[in-house]
Amino acid sequence: MKSLTVNYTGDTPGDNPSDKPGDSLKRIGILIPSSNTVLEPLAATMVSNNEATVHFSRLQVIDVTLSQNSCAQFTMEKQIEAAKLLCDAGVSSLVWGGTSASWLGSDHDASLCDLLEDATGIASGSCMLEMNKLFDACNAKTFGLVTPYNTDVQKRIIKNYTSMGFNCLAEQHYGGVISSEFAAIEERVIAQMVRNVAQKKPDIIFIMCTNMRGAGVAKELSDEIGIPVFDSAVVTLQAGLRLANAFV
Repeated sequence: MKSLTVNYTGDTPGDNPSDKPGDSLKRIGILIPSSNTVLEPLAATMVSNNEATVHFSRLQVIDVTLSQNSCAQFTMEKQIEAAKLLCDAGVSSLVWGGTSASWLGSDHDASLCDLLEDATGIASGSCMLEMNKLFDACNAKTFGLVTPYNTDVQKRIIKNYTSMGFNCLAEQHYGGVISSEFAAIEERVIAQMVRNVAQKKPDIIFIMCTNMRGAGVAKELSDEIGIPVFDSAVVTLQAGLRLANAFV
């Protein structure tokens, strides 16, 4: 799988009740937006040995805007209900594989993960909480941002990161609203967006949207431009593996 891996540590809850004695297979539970068509095929190529499997549940997500109706798609009650279905599969970790906290605020995902762990006893995380760890892992203070979103959402994301102490030096956004259409953005377009952002020489670059096909270009671009490029779909799967202590 063509992705950039950075080794870093994170807090992982203790013994997992979903782990059965003698069962070394780790089952990774990923909750994704209903419109996402990128993460499942990526998991099939990225996690392909006999030590871990990846399983999915879906939360209805139709569009991405700052409207009340759009933001209401991501209520914690809806997310928890969908995520808990994965417990029936005996998963070793639970991860919210959407980037909504980038515009809703990281506190949203932190609270969600706490509630999930309290309700299930299963190690829980999210794409955005894992992405945020990369600032420390890379000793980064500045970043570049590539997304498929519209201007309003992009500005809100940058504002949230500014409040966290990180400076966005350059950004590119495609201007999309309908979530299912993000996967149609061609890799060559994503690559050019990253190259445009790289001209300002940020410490790291995020391809932010798990329904954007950045995984196929992130590693090559990192080598080409000399800046770590992180794809959020890859980071989501890495989060699930880390939380389950399954390294493949």
